[in-house]
Amino acid sequence: MLAGWSAALTVFITTSHAAGVSSVMARSPLVEAGRYHVDTLRSQIVFSVSCLGTSQYRGLFSGVYGDLQLDPQNPEKSHVALKLPLASLATTAVDVSRMLRGENWFNAKAFPIAEFVSTEIHSNGASMATVSGNLTLHGVTRPVTLRAHFVGAGQNPINHSYDVGFEAQGTIQRSAFGLTNAMVAVGDDVTLTVSGVFEKDE
Repeated sequence: MLAGWSAALTVFITTSHAAGVSSVMARSPLVEAGRYHVDTLRSQIVFSVSCLGTSQYRGLFSGVYGDLQLDPQNPEKSHVALKLPLASLATTAVDVSRMLRGENWFNAKAFPIAEFVSTEIHSNGASMATVSGNLTLHGVTRPVTLRAHFVGAGQNPINHSYDVGFEAQGTIQRSAFGLTNAMVAVGDDVTLTVSGVFEKDE
């Protein structure tokens, strides 16, 4: 998805203190082209929005699924499509989570899936790219632009899959998607942070 994937990558060492295990993930010198699918377990989307003008309130979506067609040599030919079950929405407060999934907000029963499909990818130098696409949310489709960066790639030491990871961030106006409840108390601008891990298909 990003330029600079063909550059040499260093060996990345991860240490799990909780498990007391140190492991080495050897990063390959070339990021592998091909078709990938989302690793749902490790992918998530965090949202942040102004609350009462005194804080940034955050929540988390999980259960992301979709696929990535990756061409490291020609990033503009890459393509990503993600789907997100809105019923997965969670915050630090059970009542708030339930309210946000309800009819006055995301209405997850009527609109259970949010979907992002890329339309253009532009390299912004080594490891950075602008990803433009269409976001469908709450029954409305609008163009969205994400600023993405490459996190890493290599063989997963646990299941031996070949993985690539990215993070992307962008801002949407919730009112553009018909989410207009409590505009006086809750901001219109919503920042989205996407952490995506993809496993290469066999």
